[in-house]
Amino acid sequence: MTRPREDGLRAHEYRWALPSVLLGDGSAGGRVRRSTRDWIVDTAMFLFACGLTFFSLVELDAQNQPVPLMAVEQVTGALSCVAVWLRRRWPVGLAVVSAVLSSYLELVGGAAVVALFTVAVHRPFKVSGPITLLNLLTLAPYVVLRPPTDMEKGWAAALGVAAVLTIFAWGIVIRARRQLVWSLRQRADGAAEEAKRLERERIAREMHDVLAHRISMLSLHAGALEFRPDAPAAEIARAAGAIRTNAHLALQDLREVIGVLRHSAPDGEDVVPDRPQPTLADLPALVEECRHAGMDVQLDLRVSGAPEGLGRNLYRIVQEALTNARKHAGAVPVRVVVAGERGKELSVEVSNPLWARPSARIPGAGAGLIGLTERAELAGGRLEHGATPQGEFVVRAWLPWPVETTREDDT
Repeated sequence: MTRPREDGLRAHEYRWALPSVLLGDGSAGGRVRRSTRDWIVDTAMFLFACGLTFFSLVELDAQNQPVPLMAVEQVTGALSCVAVWLRRRWPVGLAVVSAVLSSYLELVGGAAVVALFTVAVHRPFKVSGPITLLNLLTLAPYVVLRPPTDMEKGWAAALGVAAVLTIFAWGIVIRARRQLVWSLRQRADGAAEEAKRLERERIAREMHDVLAHRISMLSLHAGALEFRPDAPAAEIARAAGAIRTNAHLALQDLREVIGVLRHSAPDGEDVVPDRPQPTLADLPALVEECRHAGMDVQLDLRVSGAPEGLGRNLYRIVQEALTNARKHAGAVPVRVVVAGERGKELSVEVSNPLWARPSARIPGAGAGLIGLTERAELAGGRLEHGATPQGEFVVRAWLPWPVETTREDDT
C-alpha cells in the first residue's frame, strides 16, 4: 500500500489518510503520489528555497569570501535546493542534515527553513520539537564562526532565534488547523452515520409493528381454515374476507414504508404517509378486529384527548402486545387497560394468563418486545414486561404526557 499524501488530500481521503499524516504515525519512505495541489505546493517551496539561496549568494559575493568556500557554498546550496523535492519522503532526515550544514554554510539556509516548516506541519511535537532545538543550537557556531559584517553577534543570534521560532510556530498553527478540520469532518461523518442508523431502526420498527400484526392475523385466519375445513360456509367466507382485507392492508402498509425509504423530506423531517396514522381513538377498532379474529380481548379505556403523537406510540405498543399474545398465548383472554392524566403520564397494561398454550404457534423473530422498549424510550418513557407471581404475562408502558404539547406531539 502506498503511503498517504501529506498535503492536498481530497475530501474522500480524509477518513483513512489524515490520521497518519496529521498525527505523524505514517511510515517514512516509499513512493509518494502527488496531486496537482501537491505539485503546486512543492514547486512553491522549491522556488522559495531557491529565492533565499539566491539572495544569500548575492550577500556572500558582496563579502568577498574565499574562492574554495564560495565553491562549497554554491555546490551545497544547489544540492539543498534540489533536496527540497524529497521533503515529503524524508522530512526529518532533510531537516537534520540541512540544520547541521547550516551551522557553517549559509546557502543551505533556504532548504533548512523549508525542512523545518515541513516537519512542524507533518510531525508531532515529540519530533518537531527536537528538530527545532537542533536548529537553535546550530545558530551558535554560525554566529561565532561567520558573524555578519553589518550587525553584532547578539543581534544576529536574536534574529536567527526569532526566525526559527516563527517558522516553527507557523507550522504548528497549520498542523493544528488541519487536525481541527479532520476532527470536524470525522464528527460530521459520525453524526451522518448515526442519523442513518437511527432512521433505519425507526423504519424497521415501524415495519415490524405494522406488518407483524397484519401477517399474524393472516396466519390466524388461515390456520382456522386449515383446522376447520368443515366449517359452515358463512364462517369460511368471513375468514376468507378477513384474509383478503388484512392482505390488502399489509400491502398498503408495506407500500407506505417503502415510500418513506424512497423519498425523504427536504427539510429533514419525517415523511408523513398518505393514509392517516392510528391514534388512541383507534384502539377500540383494533380490539374489535382482534375479536373478529377469535381473540378474547377486554379493553378498559380510561382516558381520551391524548396528543396524536403520544396516542400513536401507545397504539403501536398495544398492537404489538396483542400480536405477541396472539402468537404465543393462543386463545387465552387478554386485558388491555389504558389510563393517564395530562401533565403526568399515559400508561397501558396488556396482560394474559400463562396457563394456556396455542395449538400451533405463529413463528416470530423475537424482536417485538425489544422494539416496544425502544419505542417507549424514544418517547421519553419506559416499558416493562415479564411473568408475574399471579401466573400472567404483563406488558406495562408509561409515556410522559406534558401539559403543553408541541407540534411534533400533535402530528
